[in-house]
Amino acid sequence: MAARHKILGGKVHLYKREDGRFWQCAATVNGKQYRESTGKDELAQAEDVAENWYYELRGMFKRGELVKPTEVEKTFAEVTELFLREFAALTEGQRRVGYVKRKEWIARRHLLPFMGDKPISQVNSGLIQEYRLWRVETTKEKLGRPPARGTVIQEIVVIRQVLKTALRRQWIAGLPDLSQPYQMNGKISHRAWFSPDEYRALYTFTQKWAKNPPIARCASQYVQLHDLILFMANTGIRPDEAARLQYRDVSVVEDDRSGETILEIECRGKRGYGPCKSTANAVPVFRRLQKRNQPSPTDLIFPKLPREQFNTALAQLNLKHDREGRVRTFYSLRHTYISFRLLEGAHLLQLAWNCRTSVDMIEKHYAAHIKTRLDASAINMRRGATNASGRPGLVAANDDSGDGAEEAA
Repeated sequence: MAARHKILGGKVHLYKREDGRFWQCAATVNGKQYRESTGKDELAQAEDVAENWYYELRGMFKRGELVKPTEVEKTFAEVTELFLREFAALTEGQRRVGYVKRKEWIARRHLLPFMGDKPISQVNSGLIQEYRLWRVETTKEKLGRPPARGTVIQEIVVIRQVLKTALRRQWIAGLPDLSQPYQMNGKISHRAWFSPDEYRALYTFTQKWAKNPPIARCASQYVQLHDLILFMANTGIRPDEAARLQYRDVSVVEDDRSGETILEIECRGKRGYGPCKSTANAVPVFRRLQKRNQPSPTDLIFPKLPREQFNTALAQLNLKHDREGRVRTFYSLRHTYISFRLLEGAHLLQLAWNCRTSVDMIEKHYAAHIKTRLDASAINMRRGATNASGRPGLVAANDDSGDGAEEAA
């Protein structure tokens, strides 16, 4: 070699081959040596090119885009298979089987066809944004509409979990930015529920079915459907909790504070174990189930949720969608329970405890649309000369204590 030179404290070597015109540069990053031509024959210019090249190599290493020479970089598909195996094994008994299967379905149905062959280090923010665009375009082409926002969020969650699996094994240097660009504040809407009139129409209709089933061989399913609707609307339990509920989980008790006979329920489902107290209207439903089925303590109260009959009833009553177009399901009976309790002035914290959710969730998705929670006397206040205590302050609009001296707020 004709010449050799070092820069950046010896981290980068510049040299010229005997028959070469341009300066070459070499550096070691993450245990691997990299070489590149600077394309410059002047040393000063070659130093600038080599310095920029070295810092770019360091940046690629920090982003997880460089691997050691002895390693064969894992693909996204390989890391996904490892994640699915780990997730199924480590969450057994803690997560519902359907929840785990959903992760696998998302990965195999959507993620692997798009990015399965990509090296894991190349699954970056740009590729994930391309995936979002691909999902919108392909879904529009097939269904004429984009995928639901919540659906895409679930898919991004799986991508994050796969990348975390790679991060734990140091196959990548860090997680890319997975946030949604161009994101606007979403409108918070209430959950699909049944108004008092709609709920009355529904249980009246299913009561007629229970007495005169449209299909004789399915008589027991129609009876079960009617009791399930009444039970869920008077307890607020989730559909998966109803599906797991055994007779031994329910007790008929006298409530000391209200003086009513109610049900105390041990719920097991989405949030693990949690207690629940029903309204008094759930008691005759439970006793009717006991009398009809003559169960053992470990028998399921609702062995099968009759979704087909429920959807048929909603369709015949034109109640499958609410006025905003939201689809009603068995979950809507839980939403109905919460909304009815709010209409009757229930305490938010107590209601949240009873429904195994948070006050924030109830405030956002239920209480916002309950008009009876608005106190007109508190809203329609005017700033007057005096208030009830005789001091300057706010007085009600119809309060004469201001002696006609009220001012506009």
